[in-house]
Amino acid sequence: MRVPNFLLDDKTALVTGASRGIGQAIAVALASAGAHVLLTGRDVAALTETQKMINDAGGSAEIHSLDVGDPASIAACFEKLSGPLDILVNNAGMEEVRPALDVDTRLWDRILGVNLRGSFFCAQAAARRMIEAGQGGAILNLCSLTSEVGVPTAVPYGASKTGLVGMTRALAAEWAPNGIRVNGIGPGYFRTALTEPFYADASWKERMLTKIPLARFGRMEDLMGPAVFLCSDAAAYITGQVLYVDGGILAAL
Repeated sequence: MRVPNFLLDDKTALVTGASRGIGQAIAVALASAGAHVLLTGRDVAALTETQKMINDAGGSAEIHSLDVGDPASIAACFEKLSGPLDILVNNAGMEEVRPALDVDTRLWDRILGVNLRGSFFCAQAAARRMIEAGQGGAILNLCSLTSEVGVPTAVPYGASKTGLVGMTRALAAEWAPNGIRVNGIGPGYFRTALTEPFYADASWKERMLTKIPLARFGRMEDLMGPAVFLCSDAAAYITGQVLYVDGGILAAL
């Protein structure tokens, strides 16, 4: 019986939105597991911090410009890549808290354009490279608790993240014959630039902590192991699934 391999040696991974927060944490985790990581984002200068973190730890990373909200930028980024691509992490996303009655078409299109449309076309571009290489691969989509529960003032965001779950399942079913696994991670309450408006409210934080069985908010390192696992050969028989890293919130509903 062969022990599953959790390492990512000799694999190349592209992470969108890798300059901070969850994207940065996952990029560092994949590099620490042995992957060569392609760090992407709109602000190339902001990616240098992540690259330095990886390099200082003995890992390997390079920087590429990518705006997932712009289909032309997606096409240009993937066309410039050389060599095989084994892993894609669709992390880049945006949110703007706004009451549903105040949501306009511009905000709706911006959020859905980045979070859902952008993730799809990055997955499509990555899958083309994986199929051409004939070696399969792993795609990891960053979903959310809002993929499963309704959150007031976050309707476009919740719609986009719920859509990601459907996209994850459909792509997993379609690309399985090509050896491409497609899964998702659904973070619970993690403090990031996107969620900062919530954490600025002390009463909100107090209420949320009472709903988390593990009685604390998530830390970035809590996402590292699940991400590496789902991208590794240890998860070779897992596809079309979303792993919720939420401290037990959904289990306690």
